[in-house]
Amino acid sequence: MKLRTTTAALLVLAGPAFADMEAAKSFLDSEIDMSALSRAEQEAEMQWFIDAAAPFAGMDIKVVSETITTHEYESQVLAPAFTAITGINVTHDLIGEGDVVEKLQTQMQSGQNIYDAYVNDSDLIGTHWRYQQVRNLTDWMAGEGADVTNPGLDIDDFIGTDFTSAPDGKLYQLPTQQFANLYWFRYDWFNDEKNKADFQEKYGYELGVPVNWTAYEDIAEFFTGRDLSHMGIEEEIYGNMDYGKKDPSLGWRYTDAWLSMAGAGSKGEPNGLPVDEWGIRVNEQSQPVGSCVARGGATNGPAAVYAVTKAIEWLEKYTPPAAAGMTFSEAGPIPAQGNVAQQMFWYTAFTADTVKPGLPVMNEDGTPKWRMAPSPHGAYWEEGTKIGYQDVGSWTLMKSTPEDRAKAAWLYAQFVTSKTVDTKKSHVGLTFIRDSSINHESFTERSDKLGGLVEFYRSPARVAWSPTGTNVPDYPKLAQLWWQNIGDAMSGAKTPQEALDALCADQERVMERLERAGIQGDIGPKLNEEQDPEYWLSQEGSPKAKLENEDEEPQTVSYDELIKSWEQ
Repeated sequence: MKLRTTTAALLVLAGPAFADMEAAKSFLDSEIDMSALSRAEQEAEMQWFIDAAAPFAGMDIKVVSETITTHEYESQVLAPAFTAITGINVTHDLIGEGDVVEKLQTQMQSGQNIYDAYVNDSDLIGTHWRYQQVRNLTDWMAGEGADVTNPGLDIDDFIGTDFTSAPDGKLYQLPTQQFANLYWFRYDWFNDEKNKADFQEKYGYELGVPVNWTAYEDIAEFFTGRDLSHMGIEEEIYGNMDYGKKDPSLGWRYTDAWLSMAGAGSKGEPNGLPVDEWGIRVNEQSQPVGSCVARGGATNGPAAVYAVTKAIEWLEKYTPPAAAGMTFSEAGPIPAQGNVAQQMFWYTAFTADTVKPGLPVMNEDGTPKWRMAPSPHGAYWEEGTKIGYQDVGSWTLMKSTPEDRAKAAWLYAQFVTSKTVDTKKSHVGLTFIRDSSINHESFTERSDKLGGLVEFYRSPARVAWSPTGTNVPDYPKLAQLWWQNIGDAMSGAKTPQEALDALCADQERVMERLERAGIQGDIGPKLNEEQDPEYWLSQEGSPKAKLENEDEEPQTVSYDELIKSWEQ
């Protein structure tokens, strides 16, 4: 299937932009070659945008997002189209994720309008709900924003709104891209008869998708240094891929559910309660009450120590040596180079770059030599506990943005997430946000080229993968503590236990300051008194006492059987 992408230059008319149905038709003709809507429905939706945008024609607005393929498409193709169609001049800036959070934080603290809308991870939902500095979209769409809210927006079609809603039941952010953290592996290597026989002989069970970390470790050991010349591969082979540089992205690698994958958190969907995947505990009023085990948290508990210890061990034993000095973005493309057997912590945001023709991990017919599957879980994990992370980049309107500018930005946010454009945008970036796009026939046709991505998003498994939940009271302040402390463990400056003790203490200091300031009212932190950690470790649920044996019986599953179970 051929995907057409026009250049922005085709859409921008000489001179000032004018709201124009001809521009809309030109855009639909040249760019939208697949959509959940019929052509007549697309034109009707474009006409609605033209009419709703009329009061703002000629206005210049600025929005911002991190730099990933989906947002590049929005910025380079959809933004110029929106300008040509509506007459609203939109500049869509692309910057680093950390920089987006910094700009947002600056606007929150200063009240100055830096951007008219932010694509901001739903990981900040607890922050936005408690500080009340962003427009609550549920009330906005029914109130001041009613005249600029698309009647065809269809909130129920979005798959991530559970993640962008707060405990008050209100929607605070509108998803525009969504990707999961899954297990990635070389399907061709796992199905090679010699590899299968040798693995069976050495470990006594079948080579397959690991269900638990013990099996993952065996597979990592098996492939590291393995001679694959019988498959025509001469490179040095590694059984794991990860990254370890002391950098803000190191924090994401852990806050993005590594502790819950190990089993540190409580049961619950989309996030564990009362203890979440950061190890932060809340009370029945959703007030954060602690991070350290002494206050009922789990950030420095046995499961968390096990999680960090295993990551470091695998990085040292089974991973390309350069990975220890890599960041998230540097490590992302490495599996596509063809000498890595598996990666437990692989973001589907890299799918678009990993299915490019000519890569060593692609077949000549356009199908991948790799697959993605649910990540294995650690020794402390139990059924019903969160097992993976999804990133949900979402449009966020600050209250400090003037109403007319917020309205114009809201129109743009709805345009780039509209049913007219979303199926095509999903094919470009492969970051699904709508059921109507996931289930579009074009993805049925393309599914064998995407290594399990479509099957995952059509399966019931996807609901167990979720972003950071509402237990985190101030994401910008707390997130930076993770990479600094975990970095100390990675470098060997501290043991995992020492690093996590420091991390939970740092988190509690921030929460203590928030409690004293009272800035978050009756939903802000209210820390528990410290007790002997054994009091909490002896209770049911999280935090969990140390297991006598953290090496479970290894378990694998056939990938093809797994896919069949999703399709039932």
